[in-house]
Amino acid sequence: MAVSIRLKRTGSKNNSCFRIVVMDRKTSRDGRAVEFLGFYDPRHKDEKIDLERADYWLSTGAIPSETVEGILKRVRSGVKMSDKVKVSKPSKKAVAKAQAVSAAAAAPASEAKPA
Repeated sequence: MAVSIRLKRTGSKNNSCFRIVVMDRKTSRDGRAVEFLGFYDPRHKDEKIDLERADYWLSTGAIPSETVEGILKRVRSGVKMSDKVKVSKPSKKAVAKAQAVSAAAAAPASEAKPA
């Protein structure tokens, strides 16, 4: 039996929460799980996993999903999900405004009297 460690969705509409479970690879996302290992709540930035059981399943050949692999790395390193700072790209409007301000500041300096 080929098993994987993956997420099982719980929670209501627009309020998702996930259980970290061990399942047969062919089971549907919300199907019957072999074992419950922990949970992952992206909205409240909370996660918990039983590392001892996860290591057992990994040693038996279970393959973790990409998300579960990231959760395992974070939990092992002791970094909380809420401690991570999200770096977002500035909007196009903000970039255009910053370029206009820097161009306006550079223009009077180039029009200064030559010495």
